[in-house]
Amino acid sequence: MQHAVGAPLPPPHQPGQGPAVGWSPAGPGPGHPGPVPPPPHAPGFTGPPPGHAAPHAHVPQHAPVPPTPDTTGHVQLPPGGPVAMPSAPPTAGQADPTSITLAVLLIGPAGAGKTSVAKYWAAHRRVPTAHISLDDVREWVRSGFADPQSGWNDHSEAQYRLARRTCGFAARNFLANGISCILDDAVFPDRPVVGLGGWKRHVGPGLLPVVLLPGLEIVLERNAERSGNRRLTDEEVARIHGRMAGWYGSGLPIIDNSQLDVPTTARVLDDVLARSIASPPQW
Repeated sequence: MQHAVGAPLPPPHQPGQGPAVGWSPAGPGPGHPGPVPPPPHAPGFTGPPPGHAAPHAHVPQHAPVPPTPDTTGHVQLPPGGPVAMPSAPPTAGQADPTSITLAVLLIGPAGAGKTSVAKYWAAHRRVPTAHISLDDVREWVRSGFADPQSGWNDHSEAQYRLARRTCGFAARNFLANGISCILDDAVFPDRPVVGLGGWKRHVGPGLLPVVLLPGLEIVLERNAERSGNRRLTDEEVARIHGRMAGWYGSGLPIIDNSQLDVPTTARVLDDVLARSIASPPQW
């Protein structure tokens, strides 16, 4: 028997039993013998006349079970929109970036320590903060991953753009719900396709870019400690590092963390962000 979509299904039949109590078919179907008369009473039985309930018959009554309260309810999540520039403090002092909801983009070559600094910075703030690594998002693609190290082509560019758009979507939604974000990416000053314009478009004008640029020797040492497709050749590292030098004179804040450990670099990043909030960089 078929039932209309959304209609309650009848209770299941038990072997050797008729339809369950409380459910009756709409009418006898083809070949149905019709209503079955009740069985005869046992000898000596005296009961009420047909159609009348027995006097003082006990009918079990069950109190209605109150609905179980929902433990979480329905949390309304504001939709993410373009991230606006954080407000400067009303007083003359610097803003405290550790207690403000921010969107930060940490730029640097492979081996600059972007991911390590971003993770530490995000984990030691006074407000909820998320870390979003573009390399991690790119590698969500498992089958058919287009690795830029194998050649920059239409497929690798499309996957990069898709990952950057996904990061921007995530950042906007986190920020709209009171969670700061720090993103990291190897953004080049001389390549628009992997430049700042896409990040501003996908996150918003309130994104605060900071360049992490240690010396070449430090970058080579850190790259040598990597494994898998995260490790580049020395020639590639040197080429990327040389192109990153184009950020000097760009107006973006630059941190040389050659002699700084991760916690110290994170503190310097807070100082840089406080200045960026007071006087946003033009980019």
